[in-house]
Amino acid sequence: MSATCVSSVSPDSGNPGPDQLPDIAASASAHAAPLDWVGMEDITLPLYLAGQPVLARAHAGVSLDDPGARGIHMSRLYGALRALESRELEVAMLRGVLEAFLDSHAGLSSMAEVTLAGELPLERPALVSEAAGWKRYPFRIGARSEAGRMSLELAIQVGYSSTCPCSAALARQAIQEQFDRDFSQSAVDAAAVREWLGRAEGIVATPHSQRSEATVTIGLDPLIEKLPLPDLVDRVEDALGTALQTAVKRVDEKAFALANGRNLMFCEDAVRRLDDALRIGYAAYGYRVEVRHRESLHAHDAVARVEHVPQGQR
Repeated sequence: MSATCVSSVSPDSGNPGPDQLPDIAASASAHAAPLDWVGMEDITLPLYLAGQPVLARAHAGVSLDDPGARGIHMSRLYGALRALESRELEVAMLRGVLEAFLDSHAGLSSMAEVTLAGELPLERPALVSEAAGWKRYPFRIGARSEAGRMSLELAIQVGYSSTCPCSAALARQAIQEQFDRDFSQSAVDAAAVREWLGRAEGIVATPHSQRSEATVTIGLDPLIEKLPLPDLVDRVEDALGTALQTAVKRVDEKAFALANGRNLMFCEDAVRRLDDALRIGYAAYGYRVEVRHRESLHAHDAVARVEHVPQGQR
């Protein structure tokens, strides 16, 4: 059993009495050295985000600065985390948890960190019709306190459709070639062409598309009150123009096909769109963007990344 898992009645108890439990964590380490991070990972924690219940996974830890200390008090971290349960998560609550981590490890730790990860359910409307449905958005929230300063980070993952511009150009060329074969006469009847355009024999090629994902990580002002999760999702989906849909009717599917045709994207195009969308509003604390196009032509993914580092940190 790890010494860090043992609870104590008194951290200063040298020889416990008959009614006391031994505090092995308070004993001296046989291998004296400070540690950067000690804690727990994958703690189940119920939260509320954007008004929705979320079953999150929490990582909680502190530094162990005293080289002679045997371990930390993990039960104190676990107890402090429970302040986040079952109510709308706000930044002040995260700040309070970090302060509780450090207060409960005074003399042992100078850094505290908590990370929350899960999937946020958001109801999303269809493009045209009255249909709607729920989508899951993976998220990660990271908060850290060190030397009296708090840093805050938010990451989300958004799914979208990407249609290859090269494939679209080749498909148009194939359709033109088929048109030349089917309409070799000099005079072309408009009604005949319209009818031809509605047949599979006319539209002989279609561009390939793939389900893609964007992972956006932004730094946040630690003095804000609320986490901008829905706002960030909206900004990303608006910039890409082809967010994955939930419940759809035929009019929505047609609108989605039009959106794909108007938003042809290599992975480089997608990541630049997001870079433009985030530069205003999130540049002060920095951001990172990665897009991944899960290719339907190739047996590998196409990936692009961009990072904006705040000027003071360069």
